[in-house]
Amino acid sequence: MPTPFNIPSNTKAYNTHNMSSLVFFLQLLFIVPLALGLNHPNCDLTKTQDQGSTLRIFHIDSPCSPFKSSSPLSWEARVLKTLAQDQARLQYLGNLVAKRSVVPIASGRQMLQSTTYIVKALIGTPAQSLLLAMDTSSDVAWFPCSGCVGCPSNTAFSPAKSTSFKNVSCSAPQCKQVPNPTCSARSCSFNLTYGSSSIAANLSQDTIRLASDPINAFTFGCVNKVAGGGTIPPPQGLLGLGRGPLSLMSQAQSIYKSTFSYCLPSFRSLTFSGSLRLGPTSQPQRIKYTQLLRNPRRSSLYYVNLVAIRVGRKVVDLPPAAIAFNPSTGAGTIFDSGTVYTRLAKPVYEAVRNEFRKRVKPRTAVVTSLGGFDTCYSGQVTVPTITFMFKGVNMTMPADNLMLHSTAGSMSCLAIAAAPENVNSVVNVIASMQQQNHRVLIDVPNGRLGLARERCS
Repeated sequence: MPTPFNIPSNTKAYNTHNMSSLVFFLQLLFIVPLALGLNHPNCDLTKTQDQGSTLRIFHIDSPCSPFKSSSPLSWEARVLKTLAQDQARLQYLGNLVAKRSVVPIASGRQMLQSTTYIVKALIGTPAQSLLLAMDTSSDVAWFPCSGCVGCPSNTAFSPAKSTSFKNVSCSAPQCKQVPNPTCSARSCSFNLTYGSSSIAANLSQDTIRLASDPINAFTFGCVNKVAGGGTIPPPQGLLGLGRGPLSLMSQAQSIYKSTFSYCLPSFRSLTFSGSLRLGPTSQPQRIKYTQLLRNPRRSSLYYVNLVAIRVGRKVVDLPPAAIAFNPSTGAGTIFDSGTVYTRLAKPVYEAVRNEFRKRVKPRTAVVTSLGGFDTCYSGQVTVPTITFMFKGVNMTMPADNLMLHSTAGSMSCLAIAAAPENVNSVVNVIASMQQQNHRVLIDVPNGRLGLARERCS
């Protein structure tokens, strides 16, 4: 969950001494904006109209989000988990590309991962409204279903109320595309594990309507049980936008032609100003492209060829192997909507960070650290832009996409970090905070990814 979370001005590392001040600043950062946002007219979900093939996006922690908590402690706990959740997701992505050549559906770790951006969908006949997390690195859709043990009871889809609902049979090809399939009463079900937690679901089909587009016999996991330790699925369902056979893009290929774009808003946005545009129609005409790559070690992810990184006007000297696309190992660079803070291979990050520090003004600014962030400053500083350079297009990020700020503005941190090294192949991940207020266009048939700056917060 993204977010310029709050930083106490006297903090150098997380410890017992400064935890109380962190809680205080977190309360200022989140509770006040939430209280102001709850009554905002744009927070009425019933008035959030999706049109054509365009769905409006909001951040799960935005003032308008129905998933926000009214408890200050839960907000604090959620923010403190952000870096750890990112780390878990990165570990999953890294291990995945290193170990498996075909992954038809998201693993338990990914399905149970806390998600960030939400869209509205209508499921069944008559339609039931659900809010789903969009995930560009997932290959599956799943919804918590009524009667689910361990699922949030107030957000469930009720199969009994839909005349178009049906379970998928064991002989159906989709049953072979889920992990650990089992048969019960001739219907297909599957189980996933994550640490000490497990999830059980029936493979099902029903009509799903996204904006104005009905998709009949859409296959999804109807979750009926979550058990085990502390990791539970988020209250909303999941809409996978990856390239696997059970993703939305594959199931609705005849409608959307494996093409979509999105603009992610800031979590502070009081309006549902972000958008997910499905299909080739109404995509921006004035947009620059780079080649979209397919890595057989993780065929569902959206890889691009990162050729250089510029800090201010300086192109940083990087070890070529650390940014190279390698189909043999799965290494390379991906765009991912579910990771919050961009992670770069350690030698790449260190080179970029060192150049960044040189260009921060005033030059006397003292560098400190905070948790996983090692480039933090007290007081006001002016920072350079960072530009990811791809063949055909550049992605330039101003301070809003780069810096986490404390409530009083007394401390700020560069929101980019080194990727974990304890995996067999390192993936550079361009994450959601750095993607905010950019239009990202995925065009699989033409093998290209488009980028353009777009203010959608």
